Amino acid sequence: MERDGLIGANPSFLDLVKRTRQTALPSFGDIPDGVPHGTTVLGLRFDGGVVVAGDRRATAGNYIADDRMEKVFEADEHSAVAISGAAGQAVEMVRLFQMELEHYEKVTGDRLSLEGKANRLAQMIRENFPMAMQGLVVVPLFAGYDARRREGRLFRYDATGGRWEDEQFHTTGSGSFAARGTLKKGWSETATRADALKLAVEALSDAAEEDSATGGPSHARGIFPTVLVITADGVEHVTEDEVRTIVETVEAES
Repeated sequence: MERDGLIGANPSFLDLVKRTRQTALPSFGDIPDGVPHGTTVLGLRFDGGVVVAGDRRATAGNYIADDRMEKVFEADEHSAVAISGAAGQAVEMVRLFQMELEHYEKVTGDRLSLEGKANRLAQMIRENFPMAMQGLVVVPLFAGYDARRREGRLFRYDATGGRWEDEQFHTTGSGSFAARGTLKKGWSETATRADALKLAVEALSDAAEEDSATGGPSHARGIFPTVLVITADGVEHVTEDEVRTIVETVEAES
C-alpha cells in the first residue's frame, strides 16, 4: 500500500478493507445458541491432482439445520477450500479468501503461489481465533494444483492458524474418524482420478453411517456429496450425475 502512496497498490484485500472500511468486515457480536455447523469434509491426492469432497449436512445442536449446505468451494482456478465448523463464519472466511486472491492478482499482475495461498488462509484463520474462543471455530482444508511442482497438494489447519501439509489425505469434521479409516485402507499413491472419486464418496458414506451429524446421499431427494477435482487443467466441479453413479457403485459393493 505504501509502495506508491495509492490504496490500490496494496496486494492484500483484507488489509485494504481494515484500513479503509473496517465496518464492511463481518461481525458476529454475541454468539447465538444453535449456530449451524458444517460437518465432514475430506481431501485426498491422486496421480495428477487432488480431490476435495464434503457431505451436505449442517447441524445446530441435536437438530439438522440444513441438508443441502455447500461446504466445498472453488478458491480460484487451481485451488479449493472445504469447510467444517461454524457455517456462517466459515462461508464468510471463504468469500474473503476468494476476494483476497482476486485482489492480489489484479494489483500485482501475478498469482500467489500455492504455498502463498496456504499461508494467507492460515493468517485469516489466526485472525479468527478470538471468535473461535467464543465457539465459532473454523477448520478448513485447502487444496490445489502446484504448477511449479506439477502435483496436487493438500493442507490442513487448526483453530489457531497452524498449518500442515498432508502427503496422502486428510479429513476434518465430526465424521472425520470414520472417513479417515476408509481413506487409510483404500488410498494408494498410484490412484487414478476414478479411484480417488470412488474412495472419497465411500469415505463420506461410511462417515454418515457412524456419525449422525454427517449426511448420507439421498436418491429420493437428490442429495449427493459435493466433489471437486483439481488438476493442471484447473478446478473441475464433478457433476451430480457422475457423483450419483459413483454412489450407486459404492452402495452395490457394500
